Amino acid sequence: MSYQIELENLQKYYGAYHALRDVCLQIPKGQFVALVGPSGCGKSTLLRTIAGLEKITSGTMRIAGNPVNDKAPRERDLAMVFQSYALYPHMTVRQNLTYSMRLRRRPKSEIDKAVDEIARVTGLGELLDRYPRQLSGGQRQRVAMGRAIIRDPKAFLFDEPLSNLDAALRVHMRSEIRQLHNRLGATSVYVTHDQIEAMTMADQVVVMRSGVIEQKGAPLDLYDRPVNKFVAGFIGSPAMNFVDGVVSGGGTSIALDLPGKPEIAFEGHEQAAGRKVTVGLRPEHLVVGEGEAGNRMSLPVSLIERTGAVSYVLTDTTPGLLIAAPLRIEDGVGSVSVAIKPEHVHLFDQETGNALLHV
Repeated sequence: MSYQIELENLQKYYGAYHALRDVCLQIPKGQFVALVGPSGCGKSTLLRTIAGLEKITSGTMRIAGNPVNDKAPRERDLAMVFQSYALYPHMTVRQNLTYSMRLRRRPKSEIDKAVDEIARVTGLGELLDRYPRQLSGGQRQRVAMGRAIIRDPKAFLFDEPLSNLDAALRVHMRSEIRQLHNRLGATSVYVTHDQIEAMTMADQVVVMRSGVIEQKGAPLDLYDRPVNKFVAGFIGSPAMNFVDGVVSGGGTSIALDLPGKPEIAFEGHEQAAGRKVTVGLRPEHLVVGEGEAGNRMSLPVSLIERTGAVSYVLTDTTPGLLIAAPLRIEDGVGSVSVAIKPEHVHLFDQETGNALLHV
């Protein structure tokens, strides 16, 4: 397999602070990779080291097979799209798009051909003679992407490019970015704190915490088979519920630490018998009013939020469980009957947080 970006044992220190810890990552040519994680996890630092804006402390970095540890940003042939559009306000859209080509003194015919192609791909044809102040936020972001595309780089680096947009425009722009990626056959590395963006756009998602890659893989692999409690809680919206429990019945049931100590049956897991565990239950897998009697609980209701297609129910328990029910639940309901399907139960070790059992 041909890798466009290869990172081996990357370490990055800021004084005594260890920002990146032995990061290894291989990105095949043409793949869309999303880096996700909470603030301070190292995802933007990793992107900046790939771009050459930060110098790594140790390790090896290759782009298109060539070592780039000591190469300046302009020598790496990468294009970066920032959170801020970084457009020149005194230049038209056409001038912003062609700035890099004009610096390289490319022929006018070549520049005009490139602008026509970029305008077609990005839908900017009618905006070429406008200034940034005359554009909406989404249009400015398209110009910023067009300026990156016109360079025909080895890879595109996106640093939270949609953070400044409203919710509806973010949904629209993430589909535009993904469609552009598909048309160009590009290699893209995309940093975001929004795991929905990562899940819907990326071929591979890389989840980071404290400078370490916790897990990497296809979006649904991370959703179905998180390697630990951290990844399980980060991937999925709404987030996974966690309840303490004890594996009983020789490993065929779990007693949950909830009112009434309900037990749920699940596929045999003999090596976990008698073990204290953390049980992971996704809100969409808690089914209101269905299921076998042995896997059904009656839980008091604290709050109901109705969004139309889905009702979110928060139970009045410790810990409170969030349930995503694809039906309308009216106010005044004192309790709900909740079924847990055993094939949707995740188990994690209480001490290490590592996965013991998942879907």
